[in-house]
Amino acid sequence: MSLAIHKLLRSAPLDDAAVDRFIKRHSFPLVEGPHTTFIFRGDVEAVHLRHWVFGLGSNQAFKRIAGTDLWFLVLELPPRSRVEYKLEVHSGGHSRWVRDPLNPNLAHDPFGANSVAHAHGYETPEWVAADPEARPGSLEEFTLEKTAFGDPRRLTVYLPARFRVTRRYPLLVVHDGGDYLRFTALKTVLDNLIHRLEVAPLIVALTHPHDRLVEYANDPTHADFIVKDVLPFMEQRYPLFPAASARCLMGASFGGVASLATAWRYPGVFGRLLLQSGSFAFTDIGENRRGPAFDRVVSFVNAFREAPGRPSERVFVSCGTYESLIYENRSMVPLLQTTGMELRYEEARDGHNWENWRDRLQTALSWLFPGPLWMVYE
Repeated sequence: MSLAIHKLLRSAPLDDAAVDRFIKRHSFPLVEGPHTTFIFRGDVEAVHLRHWVFGLGSNQAFKRIAGTDLWFLVLELPPRSRVEYKLEVHSGGHSRWVRDPLNPNLAHDPFGANSVAHAHGYETPEWVAADPEARPGSLEEFTLEKTAFGDPRRLTVYLPARFRVTRRYPLLVVHDGGDYLRFTALKTVLDNLIHRLEVAPLIVALTHPHDRLVEYANDPTHADFIVKDVLPFMEQRYPLFPAASARCLMGASFGGVASLATAWRYPGVFGRLLLQSGSFAFTDIGENRRGPAFDRVVSFVNAFREAPGRPSERVFVSCGTYESLIYENRSMVPLLQTTGMELRYEEARDGHNWENWRDRLQTALSWLFPGPLWMVYE
């Protein structure tokens, strides 16, 4: 049991005033070594923790402290864990999912926001916050009128601080570019890492899908769009290095599938890949159990496993150990290594979410495109 809860239970009297003092003295969730205590206060019928940690029961019941309206749940979380969650509150015969009222830490995604628990040892990277000493890069907006899709497509371009037309730059192409900007603070991260000399100055093309579950599932039209529309546009407009080793495709989840599939269809065009929690579902026997949205993904990954070729030169793969996709990503690592590509793999105690992907950006980008700092010291 939590030491703080144990001390509260010994309060005399254990009344509203004692609960008030307990709430004021602590921040929540309450982390005590390996134990994380979740707290809810309210006159309700039941409270459950709802989370996205694969392998841990997602319906964890809180206990009510007799004679009070205080509910608690103690979980043992491994060090450096980061868990996104909501509370399911039952009252009046109804239930609703809510963010934790006592926890100010939120993580945002396209569906809204979740509360976040940080276990002992986890720290938000300091390079996520804006650094007043880092010169900001700039964003430019374009519309590609004629594309392989047959309709106009929006393209956002990041230019590093001190951009000069007289020098050449590597190119990073990012799937779900708008989401990376909103939910991983990608522009701020790039500004900071380039300023710290950890990442080489990059030009970044951020794409915006219309129907990502279709376009990213090994769609040949999407691969043509990246290679025949985005790449030529960037090469004509900006001073880029011409070598494949100076080009990288990046994406998370289905975006990871799109990155690998495009490089597989056009080997030798992109010499770098950054694959975050790729939805690399496959089957050895039987049918796909992840639903029809994954059918084309499974067909692609099965085909890739049979004949991977050598789609790129260097690939960074990351995945959270709390994701349902951890098995698939771990399985892809030895296969990718057999192609002769140089590979780096990183796991974290986190789930399938944007802040997990954000937290891996320093390691990934500084390895794929090392700045002067790493080029000197590695």
